[in-house]
Amino acid sequence: MSLKEFFAYGEKVPGYDVRVLNEREARAAAGILFIGAFLGLTNGVMLGTAKFSEYFVTFFMIDFIIRVIQPRYSPSLLLGRWFIRNQTPEYVGAVQKRFAWAIGAIIAIPMFYYLVIDFQPNPLKVLVCLICMALLFFESAFSICLGCKLFNLFSKEQARHCPGGICEIKTKDPIQTFTPAQKSILILTVLTALYGTYAYFTKLPDRTPFVKKMKQLMMSDEERKQLEDQKLDEEFENEDL
Repeated sequence: MSLKEFFAYGEKVPGYDVRVLNEREARAAAGILFIGAFLGLTNGVMLGTAKFSEYFVTFFMIDFIIRVIQPRYSPSLLLGRWFIRNQTPEYVGAVQKRFAWAIGAIIAIPMFYYLVIDFQPNPLKVLVCLICMALLFFESAFSICLGCKLFNLFSKEQARHCPGGICEIKTKDPIQTFTPAQKSILILTVLTALYGTYAYFTKLPDRTPFVKKMKQLMMSDEERKQLEDQKLDEEFENEDL
């Protein structure tokens, strides 16, 4: 393989006028990474340790850097390829996927620094992790690449061959639309889910280990130290009694 071919991004496939990647492979890889991120979050919340997350974020950063350079050698994409090896490929434009993965790499590098090199958890960093998980979930579950959508905002060349054919202008089939009753059910479902999440973290402030761990995880170092000092004071008071 020549050096030029090594750095050629995407694959040449007959019938496509641009280099493409297999979207099914990317979705499978996103699902695998989502599981890793979810396990890291649950380990941090339930067990109070970030050790799993340290290894995962290191892998995540290296994997996305490889994707930006040459996705043929991305560990997660190769693993995803193995799982979907018997499925018909769904080809999408490589250029917009590279842009989306570059965003992932930009997010992963500071995450690696603040979680592995200089561990300093705070609400903003937890939020960034949750955003990463949301992006992975959307790609895996719904084949929605939000980074690919941003590509059209920053590039003069519009994305082509997008997942699900969303780049091409087309009329929606009846099964893709919503009746008034279906819209009402959809809106009610979303509002109920949002309120349920809000109520869980506000109505049950200290009744579940999960909420307690989440609060501690989102505290700053100063707040965490104050909480520890408060616990020590309470222990001393109980001993005096």
